[in-house]
Amino acid sequence: MQHKKIAAALASAAIMAALVPTSAAQAEQTGLNVQGGKIYSNGQQFIPQGINDGYAWYTDKTSVISDIAHTGANTVRVVLSGGRYGTTTTSEVENIVGQCKANKLVCILEDHDTTGYGDASSATTLSDAVRFWQSVGSAIKGQEQYVMINIGNEPYGNNDASQWTQGTLDAVKAMRQSGFSNTLVLTAPNWGQDWQGIMQSNAKTIYQQDSNVVFDVHMYGVYSTADKVTSYIDSFVNQGLPLMVGEFGNKHSDGIPDAATIMSYTRAKGVGLLAWSWCGNSGGVEYLDLVNDWNPSSLTDWGNLYIKGTNGLEQRGVEPAGIYGGSSDRSPDGYPWCTSNAYIDPNGDGWGWENNQSCKVRSDSSQSGTQYAPNGYPYCTSSAYADSNGDGWGWENNQSCVVR
Repeated sequence: MQHKKIAAALASAAIMAALVPTSAAQAEQTGLNVQGGKIYSNGQQFIPQGINDGYAWYTDKTSVISDIAHTGANTVRVVLSGGRYGTTTTSEVENIVGQCKANKLVCILEDHDTTGYGDASSATTLSDAVRFWQSVGSAIKGQEQYVMINIGNEPYGNNDASQWTQGTLDAVKAMRQSGFSNTLVLTAPNWGQDWQGIMQSNAKTIYQQDSNVVFDVHMYGVYSTADKVTSYIDSFVNQGLPLMVGEFGNKHSDGIPDAATIMSYTRAKGVGLLAWSWCGNSGGVEYLDLVNDWNPSSLTDWGNLYIKGTNGLEQRGVEPAGIYGGSSDRSPDGYPWCTSNAYIDPNGDGWGWENNQSCKVRSDSSQSGTQYAPNGYPYCTSSAYADSNGDGWGWENNQSCVVR
């Protein structure tokens, strides 16, 4: 999203085996990398979930990354600029990366100068963005475990959106030739909203060239109904293509996004989600601030919805990236595993309830070593139980177990 947003600017896994990794980063599995359409960190699946930080306009707000970390986010997307909104220096990038690491956040660094190219006269090209990344490259290379690079924010408006595919292919190639092996985030045209379906139709072509990339759509007024949200997300997920919603809001000048569906469906599908934005919006979109006057203790309506609301950050089961330790106590969809004796699963649907929230009942394949019955209790080992009354239950390790 463009800072001080110009309302008129926002106009209105069968194939998986063929998508062979081709990037240098893919070969270096210690860093963030994409495999099979999913992001991994240190061998664990990683779903970016967090908040955008308008750093380039508010370089004096030095606590924002820490404040965002305390919301439960695992990712911060940071606005940088190569001249359009001031010039972000190498030392500034080093400091931002250091703050991300200190707060156990993955950094998505984005060049905002490309926003609305073809519509906005001050916007720069993706080639210009590559030159910006080259200028600050020493602060990013070697940080592949912690940093994704969003080459250019909303790199085409509406007038030249058809150039997006070739422009993006060229930019990805140039970034790799410049020595960047980081996971690259590729934002859609049409001011990020892809209402013409250009990214949607051509993402596979780009992914076949370089599979260490994540596609990024911004969901504002175009995504005003549940079917528009779900069908767009499904079009990527069903092809095994990595997708994140890198910006969204609950209101906008071009329409009212279906924020509830965006939040629930990204959670259900394991798609990354980042809200716009922490604070500092103006020009009529102040309602997109998540906090009042930079105060992390004073959430706006939007902040309460995204952070504390249904399917918000506090409910999503957000886990840190694997490089920061990740977590083994949650299922792949983010819900905690039920503990062995603390749930009831009378209908055998795989769900339980404890600690005032839903939990997932383990199946045999959920954890190596101990095997679990469909009702979630562990199976008894072959010689460690007595079933004198023939009721199908035994006792070992100080808990009930199911006799096979």
